[in-house]
Amino acid sequence: MTRLGLFLFVLASHWVHLGLGYPSAPQHRDDGSSPDAAAHFNAPTAGQMAPHAGLLRPRQDFDAKEVSKAAIDAMNTKFYASSQAIWSPSDPWWLSGITLTNVIDYMLQTNSIDYLDQVKTIIETQRAAFNGDFRGESTDDTGWWALAMVRMYDLTGDSAYLDLARADEAYMYESWTASPCGGGIYVDIKAKTYKNAIANELFIKLAVSLYNRLGGAEPSYLDHALTAWSWFQGSGMINGSSNLINDGLASDSDGVCFNNKLPVWTYNQGVILGALAELYLATADTTHLASAHAIADAVLSPPATTTPQLASSDGILTEASCRPDESDGCDHDQQIFKGVFASNLAELARVTLLFISGSNDSDRGQAYRGFLGRNAQTAFAEARPGDGTHLYDVSWTGPFRNSTIGKQASAVGLLVAAIG
Repeated sequence: MTRLGLFLFVLASHWVHLGLGYPSAPQHRDDGSSPDAAAHFNAPTAGQMAPHAGLLRPRQDFDAKEVSKAAIDAMNTKFYASSQAIWSPSDPWWLSGITLTNVIDYMLQTNSIDYLDQVKTIIETQRAAFNGDFRGESTDDTGWWALAMVRMYDLTGDSAYLDLARADEAYMYESWTASPCGGGIYVDIKAKTYKNAIANELFIKLAVSLYNRLGGAEPSYLDHALTAWSWFQGSGMINGSSNLINDGLASDSDGVCFNNKLPVWTYNQGVILGALAELYLATADTTHLASAHAIADAVLSPPATTTPQLASSDGILTEASCRPDESDGCDHDQQIFKGVFASNLAELARVTLLFISGSNDSDRGQAYRGFLGRNAQTAFAEARPGDGTHLYDVSWTGPFRNSTIGKQASAVGLLVAAIG
């Protein structure tokens, strides 16, 4: 059995046709308490990931599965346009690609098909958009939907979804050029003016995910992923002083590229974590996990001198570059970023805990899970309206002002990530 096969076997008990599965959430007693709550939600004290003071203690009444479903149901009620088979049609198309992935992940995590018909309808409708089969007007838009197709393959075992993702990978790869910058894919397919972090992170993750799910039968996917990751490491986008990733690259008149110092967004720290976890599954090269841990730790437990601080002193994720606590803060794109980070941190935590036996790394994996649990419980307690409905605002520490599809999908990503 391959590393990916073992990983999925341990993590998803309901994929009978593939022998793959996720662990169930902690079982609850008749009184509603969880025998595993402390282990599931508290970060360990050992290693680099020391717990923060003042964090919420595990809530006896918090069930990540139930809360996730309630958030998805609220999201569908408020934002889903059934006539167009998309959430919040006036908002950017790619937001629904991420939202779709979150809903599929919920079904994977809970051994359910609660939203399968809705998901199939969305896919059949939205694959007709733009250039067809999710080939969007930018490589990053394409990448979000392509990764949703990978997850749909994971859920159903239907290779038609993997075929869509393969076509999307080829479409994205057409935007790879050797110059400027010595490599990398452009985010803007037609204009070809910008090589940024998110487009290349999505490409790495997509390519290596395809390699893993095809059982290594097509090594070109791994070649693409490794080449892109090697280029990414040397591109300058990873800030050497902080291990945080800036938005992209600028170039001088000679075509020499350098870090453009544009904002450090949480989703740029997130997608690469999932990509590197998949690269480890493909290669067993622990340097990929070491790189992922360095980036994750830079978010969760940065030195006091790091700017910006992406986690508060209480260990709650924040989108520091767009003033999430202010009414005119994060825009509709930026509102979804934290949920992307949470989803990918959960992927890294699972791989770390399953395959890495050293005490420091085991502690780190548990700390990642603790971080996700604390953030989920904080959002549940603080980011919803006072009437107890399951809509969420952008700041997970509150207050609630309103919800949008970006805010709600971000919360769904976090809550699903906290299941296990």
